[in-house]
Amino acid sequence: MQKKHVLQLHAGLLMVAFNIHFILVPNSVAAGGVSGLSVIIHEFLPNLSLGVLMIGLNVFIFCIGFAFLGFTFGFKTVYASLVLSLFVYMLDLYAPIRQPVGNDLFIQLVFGFSINAYGMALIFSHNASTGGTDILAMILNKWSGVRIGVAVLLFDLSIALVSSMLFGIEKGMYAVFGVFLNGVLIDTLLQKLKQHSEVVIISHQFEHIQSFILQELKAPATVHVVNTNSSKAKQHVITVHLMSPDVTKLKRFVLATDSTAYLTITQTKEIYGSHEEKAFQRA
Repeated sequence: MQKKHVLQLHAGLLMVAFNIHFILVPNSVAAGGVSGLSVIIHEFLPNLSLGVLMIGLNVFIFCIGFAFLGFTFGFKTVYASLVLSLFVYMLDLYAPIRQPVGNDLFIQLVFGFSINAYGMALIFSHNASTGGTDILAMILNKWSGVRIGVAVLLFDLSIALVSSMLFGIEKGMYAVFGVFLNGVLIDTLLQKLKQHSEVVIISHQFEHIQSFILQELKAPATVHVVNTNSSKAKQHVITVHLMSPDVTKLKRFVLATDSTAYLTITQTKEIYGSHEEKAFQRA
């Protein structure tokens, strides 16, 4: 994994830990997952660190997962869940908080889950997860056929409903609201993070542009040689799929290299398959 991806993964985990420590725990909101279970157990064992509770629950769930699923949920999930628990423990140790940061619980939840959702989107975008109810959902899917997304929602809603019996109906309703808000935000942000654009370029400086794409952007570029309707001259058309930051870099380079270049940018929802080579030409 590249250094940038490692930093993004840990940044995402820290965002999730921030929401757990500063928003969910002080307000006694158990919005699903291992963190929600830990908030409930923490009510009965207040002297035990939430991070330690999360580590214990994750290890227990991992053991169940290994027994029923083998090692299918992967190293990244094990690593991410343990690092998340460690971050929560460190925040509790060095930035302890026992009272809510404000009086408006709704605003706190919207703010906290916005941060949490962006963190989870970063984690998911690197093919990892925080484990917990995801693993339980995979087990339920294997033995009952229930879809994983539905199973995760069922587990999280069950935790939220249990919290309503412990912390009151209002807190339970906020927990349910948090579960749905989190799901919607994560889905929206994941689409943004994974969004690609198809860039089509016609330029006499195609060799320089192609070289920039391959060497600087590290992306596969397809070069087509086509005949134009207006003349018999052949033109080179470059097609490449890039994520948003790289699209901006490429657009600036193309316009600086060839002010007469023809360039179109189209958003793409899904891309399947991959190039075996960095680039190829087709006449």
